[in-house]
Amino acid sequence: MKTALIQQRYTGTKESMREATLQRIAKAAKAGAELVVLQELHQGPYFCQFESTDLFDLAESYEEDVAFWAKTAQKHGVVLVSSLFEKRAPGLYHNTAVVFDKDGSIAGRYRKMHIPDDPGFYEKFYFTPGDLGFTPVDTSVGRLGVLVCWDQWYPEAARLMALAGAQVLIYPTAIGWFDDDPNDEKARQLEAWITVQRGHAVANGLPLIAVNRAGFEKDESGVLKGIRFWGNSFACGPQGEFLARAGEEEEILLVEIDLKRSETVRRWWPFLRDRRIDAYGGLLRRFIDQSGQTTT
Repeated sequence: MKTALIQQRYTGTKESMREATLQRIAKAAKAGAELVVLQELHQGPYFCQFESTDLFDLAESYEEDVAFWAKTAQKHGVVLVSSLFEKRAPGLYHNTAVVFDKDGSIAGRYRKMHIPDDPGFYEKFYFTPGDLGFTPVDTSVGRLGVLVCWDQWYPEAARLMALAGAQVLIYPTAIGWFDDDPNDEKARQLEAWITVQRGHAVANGLPLIAVNRAGFEKDESGVLKGIRFWGNSFACGPQGEFLARAGEEEEILLVEIDLKRSETVRRWWPFLRDRRIDAYGGLLRRFIDQSGQTTT
């Protein structure tokens, strides 16, 4: 499965972002890509750096946005993984990945389950946690385990997608560092981000795709300086091996994903066979104290 990972910087307007993305999708499709994965909230800025009720207006065009990207998938004959701000009902909003098949139909949706609330990443103000569960999306190129950004730190999410039959794990992402962070801390953050996801690939015997934003985006509230998204989008195989990796600038990564390799690797490393499902009840608890008592 030839796959394109499109890593971009914000260009200043929704219209310019769309045009830049369309050009890259066209280029990827011409190069033979069957699956195209876009970054988190790819139509505009990463607006969660501060809290403003006015920014909920960005979700008013959700239905029109879905129609636009459906036509794009159909025009270029690709399976397209998008990331949109969904207005579901008055006062109810989600961070939603919409997956389009090659004919422009909606193959499925995933609503981001884990919602962060950190300086510069105030997503709990904007997004209601997803309620669609960890359900893979069936497409003409395979069964896609689509998750979003903060989900990528949780092995439970990747495992549940794998147990539900996902053939590949996919993470549209918006993550970066603050310029004032010391260089050694920046290096630790980046390596932790890459390592945990490669661990998901290894633990589940699945290929994995992570597509991150690039470039600096100013905090318009003036409280913080802004976020420098570190790019480094990558794809790895079911043993965690790098298949492709971007730098910090804009880039289209084209990579062949071998979905059949997972069967071979799982025969070598039968982690799913050896799981002690009879002993994992504690995972459903918030915390287990030193006496062994569980608390909800």
